[in-house]
Amino acid sequence: QVQLVESGGGLVQAGGSLRLSCVASGRAFSNYVMGWFRQAAGKARDFVATVRWSDSSTAYADSVKGRFTISRDNVNHTVYLRMNSLKPEDTAVYYCAAESAGSRWPYVKAYEYGYWGQGTQVTVSS
Repeated sequence: QVQLVESGGGLVQAGGSLRLSCVASGRAFSNYVMGWFRQAAGKARDFVATVRWSDSSTAYADSVKGRFTISRDNVNHTVYLRMNSLKPEDTAVYYCAAESAGSRWPYVKAYEYGYWGQGTQVTVSS
């Protein structure tokens, strides 16, 4: 059973930084794709970033390019989302997701992921 546990959310001022972590367990993730999504209150769950575990290929939403960085740590089975230059519009619950990698790339739709964490709240004050 795949388990994903996020942490690292919190309250930060605009312009600040946070690093989210997602610890993955229950499988060997070498052939998985990991993603970060976010959901603001009353809105749909949106793609943020994704990384392919096997070769560290990455993809980002246009809204976070140049500010956010996704990475993975093989030793600790952890995926990170480093968020810099945070804006109030980045406020949301951030979710980690996982799915077995197929031939297509990148995975940017929520329905493409079968495993989800519980989410961590990020609040950016102006």
